[in-house]
Amino acid sequence: MSAAGFRIRTMGHEPQLAPALAEVLIDCVDGGASVSFMWPIPHHRALLFWQGVIDSAQRAERIVLVAEDMASGAIVGTVQVVFAVADNQPHRADLAKMLVVRRARRRGLGTALLQAAECAARDAGKTLLVLDTVTDGDAERLYARLGWQRGGVIPGYALWPNGGLCDTTYFYKALSTGR
Repeated sequence: MSAAGFRIRTMGHEPQLAPALAEVLIDCVDGGASVSFMWPIPHHRALLFWQGVIDSAQRAERIVLVAEDMASGAIVGTVQVVFAVADNQPHRADLAKMLVVRRARRRGLGTALLQAAECAARDAGKTLLVLDTVTDGDAERLYARLGWQRGGVIPGYALWPNGGLCDTTYFYKALSTGR
């Protein structure tokens, strides 16, 4: 799958990508994204996070998709499909850490990453996806535009990277299996 000038692919066991993914995370947090980390995020902290994600993907606990700039080969975005761990939820997955570096935004990459994540989840046999995002942010509008259903808002759920509480909106999407 691709957006103009980008290629989206499933990441294999590629520990060498951790530094590039750490830079994506740092760029997003520096830009004010509330994605579990506070500003400034030390490079070693971002690197440890991604090393853990890559290890988790190797254990088949999640799928990690990466978006590469076709001209430079640089990683400019990512999203994860995290499989539910509860025995009674084998049909469900969480969409997590959809990140696009600031220089690659407003070019359709968020839409392409989201659609690729939905396809990957469907291919893995999942029929329900859930996610949370900052209320009233660009991502919330993207999810709504692409058919995700709003589940509700939790006030003061997380902190902005520079401090201060932000609300979180939960979304879900039922995936057709095409069968």
